[in-house]
Amino acid sequence: MDDRQAISDLIERQFASLSWAHGTGPDAEGFMEDFHPDALLFASARPARAQTPRKFLERMEGLSQTSLRAFAEHCPAREIRIFGNVAVAIAACENVENNRERSRNVEMMLLVKDSSGWKIAAQAWDKMTPGQSFPDWLS
Repeated sequence: MDDRQAISDLIERQFASLSWAHGTGPDAEGFMEDFHPDALLFASARPARAQTPRKFLERMEGLSQTSLRAFAEHCPAREIRIFGNVAVAIAACENVENNRERSRNVEMMLLVKDSSGWKIAAQAWDKMTPGQSFPDWLS
């Protein structure tokens, strides 16, 4: 498999692992397998705070049992740039919370390749707002 396809597949796995129906929760194993052991995540909340993928997952698992009973995340557009064993991926995402609340965001991933394949080294995202929409080059 070529590198671009491998990264695209990783993105699809990531978003699928964080989608669940009422009565279930995120796919913890699927979510964690694509991260480098030292990876950090930066959610859209400000001030920006680093968190581990495990801490983020624990929060999502808790929400799946309380206020976020169903969550669907879809990535209709992405841009992938690769140089040797490093890459960046930018994904336009659409989320549906509890089968009714829709939101959109852009996620950016820094990836590294080692003997086990591509891994996410860092990931950050921000929400789309009325004054901040998907960039034209990401459609």
